[in-house]
Amino acid sequence: MKILVIDDNERLAKRTKDKLQKWYIVELAYSGEAGLQALTDAPFDLILLDLGLPGMTGEETCRQIKTFWPEIAILVTTGEDSTASKVNLLEIGADDYITKPYETAELHARIRALLRRKQAAGYREKIVIDSLELDPNTRTVTREGTPITLRRKEFNILEYLCMNPGRILTREMIVLQAWPANANNWTGSVDVHIKQIRDKIDKPFQKKLLKTAYGLGYMIESHSDGGTE
Repeated sequence: MKILVIDDNERLAKRTKDKLQKWYIVELAYSGEAGLQALTDAPFDLILLDLGLPGMTGEETCRQIKTFWPEIAILVTTGEDSTASKVNLLEIGADDYITKPYETAELHARIRALLRRKQAAGYREKIVIDSLELDPNTRTVTREGTPITLRRKEFNILEYLCMNPGRILTREMIVLQAWPANANNWTGSVDVHIKQIRDKIDKPFQKKLLKTAYGLGYMIESHSDGGTE
């Protein structure tokens, strides 16, 4: 999953990125305008938005995001804890809010809850990468028109990889997606599941899509460059 942190406090934003990038792909923007540009350039699943922005306010940034990208979840960070403030946040389009100061564990829990809610909501488009087609709604996979049977965790892992093509995903990030409980106990299982997925979606076909970034993790690419397995 991909998160955009919009916060004019560069030190705090970088610290937040350091804490979250163990589980997610995180990018930073230091103003509302920069955040909107980042959304124009690339897709994101969730926005962590600070209300105290210079120039374009956090409230206006939130409204703009929900106008043009209504499917993106917005988690607002705010120093206000009054009922009126909370009602206003929901009225401008925020999906949830967290009051400063907050612990990383609470932030992580709220992000996970929003992303689960987002995934459970309605129809999702098919993902097509090269000759591989994955349908999140029917949980089916085909390659070159040939149906491929995957177990539940295999599908979850492949879907996560396909949602982030060209991005290296660490074992910890993959585990968080496929094993929501006691995730840290399962990192050793990732390699086993990746091998099983590779045997099904790559081994029978000439072009290899699932790649190993040695010492880092795994990724799906639409073009094979011959540099990895």
